Amino acid sequence: MNRQRFLVLVTAIILIVISWFGVFKARSGLVVRSLTANDIPMIFIAPKNSDPVPGVLIAHGFAGSKQLMLGYGYTFAQAGYGSLLWDFSGHGANPAPLNMETLQPDLEVAYQALTEQPEVDPERLAILGHSMGSSAVMTASIEQRDRFDATIAVSPTRAEVTADKPANLQLQVGSGEGQFVESARNLLKTAGGKNQNLAEGRGRKLIVVPKVEHITILFSDISHQSALQWLNQTFNQFKTSSYMDRRIGWYGLHLIGGLMALAAIVPCFAAPAIQQAFLKLKPWQNWGGLLAAPLAATAGVSLISRGVELENLGGLKVGGALGIWFCLGGLIWLGVQGLWPIKKRWYGQFSPARTVSMGLLVFVLLWFAFGAMAQVVWVQWWLIPARLQLWPLLSLACLPWFLASGIAQQEIGIGKRILWWLGQTVVLIAGLVWTISLIPQLGFIFLLLPIFPIFFGILSFVAVYVKNAWSYGIGSALFFGWSLAAAFPLVA
Repeated sequence: MNRQRFLVLVTAIILIVISWFGVFKARSGLVVRSLTANDIPMIFIAPKNSDPVPGVLIAHGFAGSKQLMLGYGYTFAQAGYGSLLWDFSGHGANPAPLNMETLQPDLEVAYQALTEQPEVDPERLAILGHSMGSSAVMTASIEQRDRFDATIAVSPTRAEVTADKPANLQLQVGSGEGQFVESARNLLKTAGGKNQNLAEGRGRKLIVVPKVEHITILFSDISHQSALQWLNQTFNQFKTSSYMDRRIGWYGLHLIGGLMALAAIVPCFAAPAIQQAFLKLKPWQNWGGLLAAPLAATAGVSLISRGVELENLGGLKVGGALGIWFCLGGLIWLGVQGLWPIKKRWYGQFSPARTVSMGLLVFVLLWFAFGAMAQVVWVQWWLIPARLQLWPLLSLACLPWFLASGIAQQEIGIGKRILWWLGQTVVLIAGLVWTISLIPQLGFIFLLLPIFPIFFGILSFVAVYVKNAWSYGIGSALFFGWSLAAAFPLVA
């Protein structure tokens, strides 16, 4: 390692250490406990050494996890509330397969666990939920109106609300959430319209959070503070707190540090490049393959969906179908590049052991940069056994796409690399939108589309330092496969 790379690595380590310090500072003065009841994993957060405080149940949405809702948990706890978060069946670290009929039983288990915490006053409770979780919490507080003094529905779906039930309903929706905005307005109208009578439990309010969509609303200070203000008004509790949840910012710093570490380490172990002569493709082969890939992938999954319950393929809701989409698209892309099937001329051009080892190193560094802190900030990154066994299959399915992408990005400059990232992102999103239009049951993919530019931006950065297309493809496929296994719900 030369002096320049050593300095980059030292800087990366400093950024990573600072980011971890920033994230754990959010726990200052708090009790943070991990719990399990009926095989449901939970996190409880509350102020230390205080009299019993009001309790809040916090429910995540579809393909979410308890980690994704921690911003509310820390904000409430720092202001004098005890918060309990849990993973619904099929989500996060909960090994039970997804079953919409188990949402209420899971919530009931969480309720019992919250009331058993010594820091919580069981007579003063509220409940908050996002998307799928919003329907669950509204239903629970309608059926047990006297149990919860306030209900907060973020990105709300449907529930049988009235002017009296649930008690003190606050609705939140992001300005960029499209149909959820209209849904929230209809719910407010059905619930009796805006009302400030919180003393009698008839409070009603709709907040449209600016410049956020379905996922980013969960990291919005406006959303956190609006929910906290509603709780304070309900419980006549006005403990001052200057806490603003900045953990996602520290996570971003950690990601930067991790990628800097990758940039410093990977060149020291670089496997030989394999793009010489036979991988010097013409632009039309790379771009033509990229354009053909989503057409073939969409047509392929559309045909498969006629005979297979595609949305539950492989025991993973939507995620298995996404893996098949990338596999079909990648194979066509390689075909247009003229590199599928693998020809004899590949043989002897590189060391398989060294190439695979390099791919594994790339995966480990990406896994750490992206996921090590994600585990305590926004996603259940550690895979439970039921998810871990899906990871190799998902990674193998994604390998053709990332191999083709790695080949296309060899030996190009910064300007072309940025253009390639933009082109791949646009084509990918357009292809997935078309897929959703043909197969509506895969519609949840639409809510995840804003994340794809980030993923592929990270992987384009990695391609700068990984000169071997196979190593890049292996490392990227393992990383993307892990992400799919971590994010999507388990199904029977």
